[in-house]
Amino acid sequence: MKTDIKIPELLCPAGDLLRLKTAVDFGADAVYFAGQEFGMRTASPNFAKEDILEGIRYAHENGVKVHITCNTLPHDDEIARLPEFLEFINSAGADAVIAADLGSIRMAKKYAPKLELHASVQSGIVNSETAKALYDMGAKRVVLAREMSLKEIAYLREHTPDDLEIEAFAHGAMCVSFSARCLLSSYMTGRDANRGDCAQPCRWSYSLMEETRPGQFFNITEDKKGTYILNANDMCMAEHLYEMANAGIDSIKIEGRAKTEYYVAVTANAYRGALDSLKNADSNWQVPDWVMEELNKISHRTYSKGFYFGRPENAQTYPNAGYLRDYSIAAIVTGYEDGYITATLKNKFLRGCELDCLEAGHIPFKIQTDILLNGENEEIDTANHPMMTIKIPFERPVRVGSMLRMKV
Repeated sequence: MKTDIKIPELLCPAGDLLRLKTAVDFGADAVYFAGQEFGMRTASPNFAKEDILEGIRYAHENGVKVHITCNTLPHDDEIARLPEFLEFINSAGADAVIAADLGSIRMAKKYAPKLELHASVQSGIVNSETAKALYDMGAKRVVLAREMSLKEIAYLREHTPDDLEIEAFAHGAMCVSFSARCLLSSYMTGRDANRGDCAQPCRWSYSLMEETRPGQFFNITEDKKGTYILNANDMCMAEHLYEMANAGIDSIKIEGRAKTEYYVAVTANAYRGALDSLKNADSNWQVPDWVMEELNKISHRTYSKGFYFGRPENAQTYPNAGYLRDYSIAAIVTGYEDGYITATLKNKFLRGCELDCLEAGHIPFKIQTDILLNGENEEIDTANHPMMTIKIPFERPVRVGSMLRMKV
């Protein structure tokens, strides 16, 4: 039996203006990013004021909403600068501000009254009473803690106002600490995770030492390198979007403001395809095969379902903190002329190599390079000079900005 479920919004990360435009081009309904302050990802380039204006213009011209993060826990010397920034994004035409700190929430309502207020995951929302308290403070949306199950989310949905929107993470890195409120980085490096400067010590290798035997380390596992005991696996809920929608989630969020343009393109395109396939779906819905194939082509840790179905069965990877990397970018498409794709080379490959094309709005497809030309229309056997122009015959134009990939 078909069910009439609401297709959730696809909310994608943008670490800079290029990644914002990539998210928009590859299918995002909304993007989220930070200015130069008050965002939880200082490792990302983030957005200067002129980039914010350009990002809002580009997104809105393409029917995409803009959510701006102010979700750090600022100290007094920092929060004194917040009103000016809030007034700027209010006048710039952003759609929402994401905040966690109660003082920041209060100031957002005062200095950015045109924007929707979204209560950040940093707020630690795990019950309907907290959600309702934030709603009473003016929140239009709550971003739920990653530690909630689908059953708990459905209960929260049933016991909160109908016009309060629910957002939840569907993909990306997981934090070993509750709602990412971690002190490890501050203690070990002096870098405050709650102000966006996490050094990610949870990804480091650890051994055990007994206090009366200084310098004598005991391996926690049999691996002589120690263990990555805090190393949380990545989340991937692409196969369970029906359950997420059915639980009442209005927006699914992709983590990754510090990730590459390629990561943004793949995740946006894959989740767009998955969500589109939910139209007229029933409880027997299965994600299209190509979606999971795509999500395995980005650099990632072992995938898990997080806490959505209870305590995770494969929450952490202990032997190492490494990523799975199976594909790399061969070239970026720059045009189409006389039956040939033109592209700028990123990584060396040989003539005869089968390339995989990631084009916005399309299921990825194969391109053979049995004929390979350089920019002077000379046949070559190897494309081996970064940024050189290459040409590959193909039966139709391919959108500028498409990515040609190869298996490594």
